[in-house]
Amino acid sequence: MTTGHEHALTALRRDALLRIIRESTVGRQADLVRLLARAGHQVTQSSVSRDLRELGVAKRGDRYVLPEEPQPAVDSFRAVAGFVRELRTAGPCLAVLRTTAGAAQSVAIVLDRANWPEVAGTISGDDTIFIATDGVGAQRSVVTRLHELFRV
Repeated sequence: MTTGHEHALTALRRDALLRIIRESTVGRQADLVRLLARAGHQVTQSSVSRDLRELGVAKRGDRYVLPEEPQPAVDSFRAVAGFVRELRTAGPCLAVLRTTAGAAQSVAIVLDRANWPEVAGTISGDDTIFIATDGVGAQRSVVTRLHELFRV
């Protein structure tokens, strides 16, 4: 059984892995292990292989590529962005998103359909959404994405 701390370390390592693939051309798992170590993550090649598989990373030609986000999901976030007013954290595993009155459920549906691996679940009311994560690293990842998407 894994602990919350292990989940947080996995989320941080996977964030670093995605960043490396996004920002550089890498074609070998051994290179990913080395680059992750340089970023402070001591991992084995089998851990990297599992992370790549679970993150949906593919190898195209001589390099790893990130899974493409479907355009409808991006359009959905754009469609509800005007309703979002505030984002803050609450404890180590919760993000709170405030919306205009009556819009929380619409925004929560878009979040749920995005199927982000860091999100354990959402609860929405009239103008507030609680976004539960598996730990601090997952929370940071979600908050970063939400800031980028909603500019709050």
